[in-house]
Amino acid sequence: MAKFHPDLHVLTEFTAGTLPLAQSACVSLHLTYCAKCQEITEAQTAMAANLFEDLEPANVSDSQLDIVMSRLDEDAPLTYPKTPRDDASSTPAVLQRLMHGDFSDLTWKKITSALRISYLSTGDPYYEFALYHIKAGGVIPEHTHRGSEMTLVLEGGFSDSEGTYHAGDFLFRESGDVHSPAALAHEDCICLAVLDAPLKFTRLRHRWMNPFLQLKAS
Repeated sequence: MAKFHPDLHVLTEFTAGTLPLAQSACVSLHLTYCAKCQEITEAQTAMAANLFEDLEPANVSDSQLDIVMSRLDEDAPLTYPKTPRDDASSTPAVLQRLMHGDFSDLTWKKITSALRISYLSTGDPYYEFALYHIKAGGVIPEHTHRGSEMTLVLEGGFSDSEGTYHAGDFLFRESGDVHSPAALAHEDCICLAVLDAPLKFTRLRHRWMNPFLQLKAS
């Protein structure tokens, strides 16, 4: 069971549909692991529905009605199952749709001897949506965040100076936060990271890579 969760503000934005698409997909994936956050978002949805029913009906033009009806024919949005997955090793359906397969079918870019990254497309032009694969016992060099980063552990786990995280755990980093994640010793770690700005390595021996760290939004 997940021990680290999105805060109430993020869950409220998710329920209201006001989170950016890439961030919304990340929260949706967390919900596939977390019954607690599912209950919160379902309660928020029920409350919003009750408030909506109390509103006075408004007249709409034929053109507005046509727009609403046409959207019913669009692809279904990314959703999560009503109950958390029993098999923690299986890939969530939301992620399978974005990967068009499984982890072995992806193109991975080697960043360091311990880290490789695969970039996925959500259609969000402002956020990078990528999978990070860290070898067992491997460390991502110390870095700071130039913007925000959502991280969701999918397989294995990692630790940093603030804690240890396992499958389903959700973290939010803000601009200026500094850390150096290390995969647990016994198992490779795969995480999802959603960024709105590139990372910046802080140690002298890794700073040469900073000019090459560009945001790969899709």
